[in-house]
Amino acid sequence: MEFFSYIENGLERILDGIYALWPQPFPGTERLKHCKIISHRGEYDNQTVFENTLAAFDQACDAGVWGLEFDIRWTKDLHPVVIHDPDLNRVFNVDLKVGEVKLDLLRAQCPQVPVLSEVFQNYGRKLHLMVEIKAETYPDPQRQNRILQDCFANLKPRSDYHLMCLVPEMFDLITFVPASTFMPIARWNVSRFSNLALEREMRGLAGHYFLLNNSILSRHRDSGQKVGTGYPRSKNCLFREINRGVEWIFSNNAAELQAIVRQIIDTAN
Repeated sequence: MEFFSYIENGLERILDGIYALWPQPFPGTERLKHCKIISHRGEYDNQTVFENTLAAFDQACDAGVWGLEFDIRWTKDLHPVVIHDPDLNRVFNVDLKVGEVKLDLLRAQCPQVPVLSEVFQNYGRKLHLMVEIKAETYPDPQRQNRILQDCFANLKPRSDYHLMCLVPEMFDLITFVPASTFMPIARWNVSRFSNLALEREMRGLAGHYFLLNNSILSRHRDSGQKVGTGYPRSKNCLFREINRGVEWIFSNNAAELQAIVRQIIDTAN
């Protein structure tokens, strides 16, 4: 798995370099004003500010981005917390698996890991929230649905948030919101996930900008669905996605892209 991740990361860097140098037509000031840039795990360097933490989310909020993407997992005592990996090793250098410890111990060992309710309290209705459900075992799906329902109680599905997943079978465990809240994230399985999103009348489809071609975009737009792409790093790639009519633009450089958009708009005014 690490080998394939290494290959994927290398391909992404090559593509980013190509699209950064590929000139794109100016999409127009009005389209720039309404583009929806989403900060992927917040704004971080994983040295002084860490991904999926309140500090990273604060920086994204201060940058004026439209939305925030983050991941949730469950502790042993069934508290939803915000973290990408199943353990704390890569980001925090702490040898602890999230699903094997209770929340008290997790917070004692790594207080930077937020609980889901903290994120909603700080950013709900300020930013649109794209919540990725990580694929893991749900030991008590009914109880976990009630917990999620309570957490999301003050937010409206689709208006305030969407739920995403790389493994759409996880959506079968989420029953407190309609399928139109869901958005599968495609990797190399674009056709299958596209068909699934359409058949189950989900909100749309997300995936890498290179893999979601114009035919896929048209297919979902014609069905009233949305498409999100990741992860543009440059102005040219951003312009390309706006010109293609992509609704949601996920980026690891969201603050930089938002600053580019703001500068162009300010200059035009």
